[in-house]
Order: sequence, then C-alpha cells, then structure tokens
Amino acid sequence: MDSPSQNQITHLMSHEENSTQPHIASSHHPNTYQGLKTSENDEKSLIEIIATVLSITLLVLTFPISIFICFKIVTEYERAIIFRMGRLRSGGARGPGVFFILPCVDDYFKVDLRTVSFNVPPQEVLTRDSVTVSVDAVVYYRIHDPLKAIIQISNYSESTRLLAATTLRNVLGTRNLCEVLAGREEISHTMQVSLDDATEPWGVKVERVEIKDVSLPKSMQRAMAAEAEAARDARAKVIAAEGEMKSSQALKDASDIISTSPAALQLRYLQTLTSISTEKNSTIIFPLPMELLRPYLGNNTNTAPQK
Repeated sequence: MDSPSQNQITHLMSHEENSTQPHIASSHHPNTYQGLKTSENDEKSLIEIIATVLSITLLVLTFPISIFICFKIVTEYERAIIFRMGRLRSGGARGPGVFFILPCVDDYFKVDLRTVSFNVPPQEVLTRDSVTVSVDAVVYYRIHDPLKAIIQISNYSESTRLLAATTLRNVLGTRNLCEVLAGREEISHTMQVSLDDATEPWGVKVERVEIKDVSLPKSMQRAMAAEAEAARDARAKVIAAEGEMKSSQALKDASDIISTSPAALQLRYLQTLTSISTEKNSTIIFPLPMELLRPYLGNNTNTAPQK
C-alpha cells in the first residue's frame, strides 16, 4: 500500500484545524472576563445613546473648562474601573496614566495595587485539647485583578479582614496547644493557602500570614512553669547522682593506688596540710606521725584468733 504524500497530510491537518476553530470561538463568550460575565459589549439602549450624545454636547459647550473634569490621572500603583450608565466600559482597567470620562454618564473607581497589611484582632480560641488561648496575626494581601475586586464584592478589604479572623479560629481549633506553640510557621502557611483560595474570586492575592502572639491564661502559665521547674529539678538530681557515682568510683581507684604505697599516703597527708595552711592561716595543726599509731594498727590487723 502506498504511503500518503506530504500534500495529503498537510491538507488533512489544515482541515482538522479549520473544523476546530468554530467550536473554540463559540465556546468563548464575548462578555466574559476570566469567568466573570460583563455587559460592556451588549447593545446600547436608546436612553444610553441619547445620554451619551447629551454628555458629549455638554463637553463641547463647556470646553475648555470640561477638560479639568473629564481627564483623570492614576498613578503607577493604581488602576481605574470605568462604568458608563451602569455598564462596564470595554478595555478593562485603565492606568497608569491619563484616561478620559464623559460628564454625568461615567463613574470610575480607583483600586490600589500595593500590598496592604492589617492586624487580625486577638481571637479567643479553644484548642483541640480544650485549652483556651488568645492568638493574633498579621495578614499581607494585594489586588491582582482590579475588575473582580470592584464587581465581584462590595468591600474586599473588610471581607478579607473578617475572613482572616474566621480562618484563624478554624485553623487553631484543630490543633493541640503544643502544636500551636511550636508550629507557628505551619499554621501561618495553612492560613495563607486557605485565605488565598477563598479570596481568589475577589481578585485578592494573600501573600503572607504571620502569627504574632499566643497568650495563655495565668493558671495555665503557672501550671506550665511548675511542670518545667519539676522537669529541671529531676534532671538536676539525675546529674548530681551521676556525679556522685563517678566521684565515688574515682575515690575508690585513688584509695587502691595509695594503699599499694605507704609513701603516697604520707605525701597526700603533707598536701592536705599545705592546702589547709594556705586557705586558713589562723588554724593550728598538730601533726601526728603515723609511726606512733602503726603498732596499734598492726596489732589490730595482724592479730589472729587463738585456738
């Protein structure tokens, strides 16, 4: 069987591409912006057309005074969303720079794109092991989609604050006290992921969450301090007992060495006298030669029981 030629293959590929293009175009709604349905491309009503014409006429009649009203400026970190007769104007967010609006028919809203931080008020949370703690945090967020931040939600800042407080309570309620005290980074990451997923439809990007402080009740602080003190005392006693055992073993080894040489015992006796005379000069010492006691010690040790 003959293999298909290059021209036939090219013709088949082009036919497949042409057949798929209408399907792709039909699936894309002209008034859909990242899943958000808008009406900027819908047909204008007669009232909208008349209002637009009257606004342009007013602009021409009041020229050049109207320039100061119609021209607006947004800075590098801002974007402007324009509505004409309640409908979103095509083109999305404006800025940075200069944009033009018509008097009486256009409204615009500015959105700040810089990172914003706020404190989550201290939340009284009951942990999984039934301990009440007070925890506060700091949340950093920014607007990554100005259009959604204006259309999807009425007040994205207040909503993000309330959601952060609720998320903090929910996350800490599933952790033990030890996990709350030792796993702050893990809790912060969990909160950041949860908040970011919840605020994504609002055009808000949560960049970072930090746990500031964890406050315990006074009774719990005293109980934990007593527990820590008892643990330290127990470790101190164990260390002291180990030291006594090692010192006893060293003294036994030293006595064994000294007992093998009588001269070593005499030298140790002289060293003791030297140390006493150095530390306490007012002490009077009467040295007693060991030879005077040796006969008595010898009789006691060498006397054998008579039969």
